[in-house]
Amino acid sequence: MSVLFACQGTPIADSPTPTATPATQETFGTAQLTPAAYPDKELSASPAQLPKLPYADNALEKAIDAETMKLHHDRHHATYVENLNEALQKHPQLKNRSVEAMLRDLNSIPEDIRESVRNNGGGHLNHTIFWQIMSPTGGGQPTGEIAQQINQTFGSFDAFKKQFNEAGGDRFGSGWVWLVRNAQNQLQIVNTANQDSPIMEGLYPIMGNDVWEHAYYLRYQNRRAEYLNNWWNVVNWSQINRRVQAVSQQKS
Repeated sequence: MSVLFACQGTPIADSPTPTATPATQETFGTAQLTPAAYPDKELSASPAQLPKLPYADNALEKAIDAETMKLHHDRHHATYVENLNEALQKHPQLKNRSVEAMLRDLNSIPEDIRESVRNNGGGHLNHTIFWQIMSPTGGGQPTGEIAQQINQTFGSFDAFKKQFNEAGGDRFGSGWVWLVRNAQNQLQIVNTANQDSPIMEGLYPIMGNDVWEHAYYLRYQNRRAEYLNNWWNVVNWSQINRRVQAVSQQKS
């Protein structure tokens, strides 16, 4: 279950139904908020495959050291992929479904592998998005459509960044902090536990930061706030705009 934060930063009670003040009055159908892994396609489970990093291990040194990147991608993400494929071997008919489709309808997954699909499918999807939305030439102020929408919804980039960091810091234990689009076409900040994906609650992930300790501990130890601050130096606004544009084209 995620914790939702209203557009102006007021926490909302734990609920699968977002209730933030909308940025506009347009709506989406929840089922239309696809795809999630990439702007143009979903993640195959036939079998699931570890994506290559779009940059070198040491390319994000402004925020993340090379050893952490290598361990995070080559070990942690690879393990989620391996475990997901192992679980799906027990029910090969599920390989015809995308990872996103399984996560959106976990109740349809056989009970003996449901938790594994939730954890490992979620870990695979979350990390696939994470690698894309960072860049060695990233950082700075947002540009394009995402800049306009952040200013419209949160008042300013600084206000948005402060609320996003606070939500990441408030996630107890392991998890993620996200900017999502909900079914009412609202931008919203959400944090999720463990490897839970926002799409499990009908939310479309625009951008997210990993706040598991394995994402930052080698450099930052217990200083999660410092990691959250430095992470903005590698945010890939160009890729995030691609995600914004993809979901904008799905308006009902």
